[in-house]
Amino acid sequence: MTTRILAGRNVRPVGLGCMNIAWAYGEAPPREDAIALFRHALDSGCDHFDTANIYGGGTSEQILGEAIMHRRDEFLLASKTGILVDGPRRGVDCHPNSIAESLDASLKRLGTDHIDLFYMHRFDPKVPIADSVGAMVRAIEAGKIGSYGVSEWSAAHIREAHGVHPMAAVQTEYSLWTRNVELGVLDATRELGIAFVAFSPVGRGALAGEVRDPASLGEKDLRRIMPRFDAENWPDNLALLDRYYALAADAGVTPAQLALAWVLAQAPHVHAIPGTRSIAHFDQNHVANALDLDPGLLEKAGALVNQQSVKGHRYADGMRRAIDTEDY
Repeated sequence: MTTRILAGRNVRPVGLGCMNIAWAYGEAPPREDAIALFRHALDSGCDHFDTANIYGGGTSEQILGEAIMHRRDEFLLASKTGILVDGPRRGVDCHPNSIAESLDASLKRLGTDHIDLFYMHRFDPKVPIADSVGAMVRAIEAGKIGSYGVSEWSAAHIREAHGVHPMAAVQTEYSLWTRNVELGVLDATRELGIAFVAFSPVGRGALAGEVRDPASLGEKDLRRIMPRFDAENWPDNLALLDRYYALAADAGVTPAQLALAWVLAQAPHVHAIPGTRSIAHFDQNHVANALDLDPGLLEKAGALVNQQSVKGHRYADGMRRAIDTEDY
């Protein structure tokens, strides 16, 4: 299997996003199932695990720590700070003191003394970039983190932060049906030598064929408030996706594998972190590390499913306000 550089080390380009086991998409699985998934992933050769302090209010970090932290040297550990979800206190907070406190809390939950890659989860316009980056630099100097990154930042702000201190990675949503990073972020990371990590590379399950009727999703499932899954847009999107599923089937791959292969083919510095609660789905995604699909097939997939052919924005208006990445 090929590897790509992330935070100074060679890792397989398809890692594991650890949000699903604690938050966002329906009810969380039993704790023992989540532990089994993480251990299976590590045993299978997955060497990039990505979590965050807000996933289940720290639950994802806790379970990850319990499951695999005794094998700490076998994988790259990434976590995040900066989104505040504390009862009525909600928003973005990248003040230096908040970053430091959040980092210490994450280290405790994870049961480790260092995080390899620590992201600012969103851009905080209230805090000067140099101040936020300064907190990251102090954490690097203290040995608490190996490097820092940012998530859902614009190309201009990425360049500004990188000028203060070089960052290792930028994490932003990227898939066949979400192309915002092509407006500037992908080029900026390529030019600056920064790894790009795509979250939701299988379209929050839509590109994996896992969603037929959004009305059947759980009441707390975030997709219920996302425009692409609403009653107005979903019928057209499902018709488009059915054509995409047929394309994958004709090629002898799963829809998720085709989606991951497309993302990785966009540039050699791109990584992907699909999330799942299923060992079977993990195994399918992990195979994408070794797929070598015909470029013509990837071109067909990109021409079929793209920013113009999909109906609806990726986020509802309230969530869009916290996103700094360039928008269509």
